[in-house]
Amino acid sequence: MSGLNASLGYFVAAVTFVVSVRFLLKKRPRFSFISEFTSSFMLVACWLEVQTIVEVGEWAGGLGPDVTLTILFVVLLTHGIICGDASGNPSLAVQKFMKLEATTVTTLLDVAAQFIGAHLGLLAAKYYWSLELTDMHMIKNLMISECSTSLLVSVLQGFFTEFACALVLHIIHLNLCRRSALIRVPLIAVLLTFLSHSAKGYTSAYMNPSLAYGLTFHCSGFTFAEYAVVYWLGSLTGKLIKCACPFRS
Repeated sequence: MSGLNASLGYFVAAVTFVVSVRFLLKKRPRFSFISEFTSSFMLVACWLEVQTIVEVGEWAGGLGPDVTLTILFVVLLTHGIICGDASGNPSLAVQKFMKLEATTVTTLLDVAAQFIGAHLGLLAAKYYWSLELTDMHMIKNLMISECSTSLLVSVLQGFFTEFACALVLHIIHLNLCRRSALIRVPLIAVLLTFLSHSAKGYTSAYMNPSLAYGLTFHCSGFTFAEYAVVYWLGSLTGKLIKCACPFRS
């Protein structure tokens, strides 16, 4: 329980940081790319702690999968509520550019901000683990240099897993885009949680290049290029295929 209390404090700190930055930039729309930075930072920083609870908490703390899935859902729900249209997802930024909804400069700034946010989210999580506030975090700190990759299948299988999950997510998101946020945000959080859990034996279905970069690219087992094919090209292809083949609900 002490481990969960420490994790809760970490989540609150990450959310407070993001809310503070977004509040300060509320009246400065030309710095909107900073919103993408905070969105990506929050997603990576919090998801890494969820991974810690899954990898160590279930083993050392006796936490069941229902607890970890609930925590992941709450994190995704909170992210959706706080960050709103700032997805922290480079695939969506590229998609907007392909649909002529964003300029080249805006897209480059957004994508750069998303990857910088992901990298700083990883650094923030590592620093937090190094404090070793609980036994769970002490064990995680010892495991940092030998983290387990999320890609548990071949590159080809991983590519099609990310592609399929991204395609499903995008189709459902398009059908929900005109619904009230009170309906859309929780349903998307449920879907993301379900896809992540269903694909945990394959790629964990991140469907977000910057999120995958922060969560698994630093782990051994595959080269940077192989990770990029699975988590960047797979996710982007799934979204762009849907844009190229629109359908009417």
